[in-house]
Amino acid sequence: MQTSSPLRVAIVGTGYFSHYHCHAWQRINNTQLMGVHSLDKLQAQQLASRYNIAHVYDSLPALLESGNVDLIDIVTPPAAHAQILKACANKGINAVCQKPFCADLKEATDTVDYCKAKGITVVVHENFRFQPWYRCIHKILQSNQLGALYEISFNLRPGDGQGDDAYLSRQPYFQTQEKFLIQETGIHFVDVFRFLMGDISGLFARLIRLNPAIVGEDAGVVMLEFKSGARGVLNANRLSDHEAIDCRLTMGDMRIEGEKACLYLNGNGVITLRKHGSQTSSNIAYDWQAIDFGGDCVKNCNEHIARHFLYGEPLENSAADYLINRRIESAIYASSAGGNWVDLPDY
Repeated sequence: MQTSSPLRVAIVGTGYFSHYHCHAWQRINNTQLMGVHSLDKLQAQQLASRYNIAHVYDSLPALLESGNVDLIDIVTPPAAHAQILKACANKGINAVCQKPFCADLKEATDTVDYCKAKGITVVVHENFRFQPWYRCIHKILQSNQLGALYEISFNLRPGDGQGDDAYLSRQPYFQTQEKFLIQETGIHFVDVFRFLMGDISGLFARLIRLNPAIVGEDAGVVMLEFKSGARGVLNANRLSDHEAIDCRLTMGDMRIEGEKACLYLNGNGVITLRKHGSQTSSNIAYDWQAIDFGGDCVKNCNEHIARHFLYGEPLENSAADYLINRRIESAIYASSAGGNWVDLPDY
């Protein structure tokens, strides 16, 4: 679906992550920030002033009825997603929505069906796959430099989850989420694993809470099987850190093993490749910039979205496809609760 040029974007939600979205849209050719709405009017005014946003709207209906916007960018906690998306659908306005996308799988599925029936396009702002190291790794895997793939593993160690004040300075609602580690963070890596390795056929999970100051789980291990026959391990602990200048850059380290070579991503975004049988590794050169979050992945994601709406280029992160991630997330929680292996049906 193509739209007029420039692409007119409005932001809904003015919390911590909205600044990354605004700064990204500001730097993308042929897009224009036209409006902002938030329940916190002062934050909305401050955001508009900082990023030169044309209009501040006191209500969502006023924004949707303004005629000034082609795309709504929803940067709110999950509980508000469905209501906002359905309001967009009723006005025929396309939307981008933060992950984990709605409160739960049922609400996400119902919302996708509702928006499809109304004829709007909904994109989930899943930005981790747009981090430059994963785009580079994807190209390496597609070029068959590793050969047949055996295993992928990621050690999630952002080190920001210790103490009574964990997450309060940045995203305080993290403390009260009943489902936290997987729904908020692990789902990013479910998507990255699918992006790099293909469809997942089954899994086993053990999740625990280490910090008593929060409600949800903050550590655990998820074992995966891919339809290709390869295996995967997500070993996650938000309390521990890892060796990196910024522990939130990659949030951990990755290893991918194949018949021809082994690839390693460290916490500073360095990718190395060691050929099978060799005692030395070679650095893989690629371009990226340490701007904002995750190597400027928000801008990379927003550019991908803009190219879809402006020029009709295909989407990687439609809401309909993202339901697969939410199904896998639900299976992870079910496996941990039941202590059993869960086979995933064909998507």
